[in-house]
Amino acid sequence: MVCDLETGVCGEAGDETMELIDLNPKKTIDLYYVTDPICSHCWALEPVLRRFVEQYGHYFNFKTVMGGLLDKWGDGFADVQNGIGGPADVAGHWREVGEQSRMPIDGSLWYDDPVQSSFPPSRVFKVVQKYDEKLAPVFLRKAREAVFAFNRNIGDEQVLTELVDKVGLDGKEIMKEANLSSSQDLLNQDFALAGQLGARGFPTIIMVNEENKGVKIVGARSLQDYANGLNQVMGDKEIQPKTRPEPSALLEKDDLLFSKEIEIMYDLEENQVEAFLQDKLSSENYNQKEILGEAYIEKK
Repeated sequence: MVCDLETGVCGEAGDETMELIDLNPKKTIDLYYVTDPICSHCWALEPVLRRFVEQYGHYFNFKTVMGGLLDKWGDGFADVQNGIGGPADVAGHWREVGEQSRMPIDGSLWYDDPVQSSFPPSRVFKVVQKYDEKLAPVFLRKAREAVFAFNRNIGDEQVLTELVDKVGLDGKEIMKEANLSSSQDLLNQDFALAGQLGARGFPTIIMVNEENKGVKIVGARSLQDYANGLNQVMGDKEIQPKTRPEPSALLEKDDLLFSKEIEIMYDLEENQVEAFLQDKLSSENYNQKEILGEAYIEKK
């Protein structure tokens, strides 16, 4: 511990005693998440994607791209490979994804009040994004909660209006704009970008560096798969994950969290979640509920 009387420094001064530093280094990676509001495997990916963004998001610019899963039923539309020829065929597929992922999916709306197109909620997403990029993913999350867990038709204008109101914008005004041809033009730009990126299925995550070289990962994969992909794109730079957020901060940001999301974020078993929450959160801050056999917490 040598203190220099001339420089006024205790320890090593280094070559520069006054220099500009950047504690928020430039994000050199663009991450494109090609998705759709009614993509069940995208819903299943939510817990892993949330953690990946929380811990590694300081390395990339996250860009959500709408892919256009369902224009409309009829006119020969069918996903023969997955046994889907009409709305009723989707219900069983969704239930299977929900059971496997433990992200709750009801799916009975496909019998009673089927979504006729995923384009309306996609257009609303683009309009919200135009006004507030930070609110767009919040709206998308609320739309997915509504259609998967709470069995609401997010192709319905009234439902979409309510969801936009929930994120703090004027639902009626946003819906008016979403029904204009200009909003479909915005959506078509996303479709074109998805095509340029070579995304044919959802979810697809593409990470691209400054040299326009990247990695494409198709389907819902593990956290390690995405970290490995990022590592490849970064090249020689060693990536370091950020500390995971405290549960209180996570709940403040996302006011509804399913058990699986908490398990993935904090490396817990399902039977450890309740005790973990009791230790980390005040019961005055959240309500614990259950839907379709899965526990979730909701901010009070």
